[in-house]
Amino acid sequence: MKQFPVTRASVLKPKPDPSTLVFGQSFTDHMFLMDYTAGQGWHDGRIVPYGPIALDPSAMVFHYAQEVFEGLKAYRNPEGGVQLFRPMENVRRINSSCDRMCIPQLPEEEALAAIEQLVRLEADWVPDQPGTSLYIRPFIIATTPSLGVHASHDYIFAIITCPVGAYYAEGINPVKIYVEDEDVRAVRGGTGYTKCGGNYAASIRAGERAEQNGYAQVLWLDGVHRRYIEEVGSMNVMFQIGDTVVTPELTGSVLPGITRKSCIELMHSWGLKVEERLLSAQELFDAGESGALKEAWGTGTAAVISPIGEMAWEDRHVVVNGGKIGPLAQRLYDALTGIQWGTQPDPFGWVVRL
Repeated sequence: MKQFPVTRASVLKPKPDPSTLVFGQSFTDHMFLMDYTAGQGWHDGRIVPYGPIALDPSAMVFHYAQEVFEGLKAYRNPEGGVQLFRPMENVRRINSSCDRMCIPQLPEEEALAAIEQLVRLEADWVPDQPGTSLYIRPFIIATTPSLGVHASHDYIFAIITCPVGAYYAEGINPVKIYVEDEDVRAVRGGTGYTKCGGNYAASIRAGERAEQNGYAQVLWLDGVHRRYIEEVGSMNVMFQIGDTVVTPELTGSVLPGITRKSCIELMHSWGLKVEERLLSAQELFDAGESGALKEAWGTGTAAVISPIGEMAWEDRHVVVNGGKIGPLAQRLYDALTGIQWGTQPDPFGWVVRL
């Protein structure tokens, strides 16, 4: 596997207390950088001390939002080693995002090698307390200094890392969500299936409105019919209706989540029935009111599984599973985190040990 040159930081930072970690606040000593130049391709991959990136004020990322990113984690296993969870899935997804955003795709093996080498170098930053991990943020930004709506000729691929605490510091508490009926997150043919900043910026207003009304997350509807469930907050979403788990199908406006994919594969291996299809808010709330809706949960890298305890839509209100986490959501959480932290066997070959 390719090795990149390393310039080590002359002064190392004090590591934060692993019991008081805040997501996205403390960053490690080093970062990875690689440049793209039209006609030359991706070149000069290197690991350097973490620090500011100098950009021209006319860099195209500032004006036309040509950028993509990813999110994955490194985990400390019981033997003291460090491991990743399905990292090549993230590399492939960032390339899918690149294709949509007119950004040159990364050489897959080089991108994976960069992630692995940086995490090995920063292995001391991977915390060992239960539920903690090292969050890894790869991203690409357009850097050509030019005002004009066209693809950039130059890019930077960067990877930064930060230790993060347990997402559920006080246990998994189901959240309250409501169906957003004003804003939409994405439309088919747009950028909904990519991880680009514009998708998240467009979701902030609805999220803040939800918080002001006492809800933790927004349940997004499709942008055309305004009928079909798509995502919850910035996570994929699943519902157990009767004996079947239903999750919105990937129509081009839903992010193809890696945790989503892993949940589906796990449930298939358990012999459970899973359907990826259109699910209307009407059908969902009818199921909730009739008692057919057994459980609901979000899936994503940060929380893994986020159970949903209450849902609201227009003048309708549904409590799911008595407002408590259900047995299937708990089973998925235990199985996924057990594989990620190495406390359970990995029959799927998802873990990459460093």
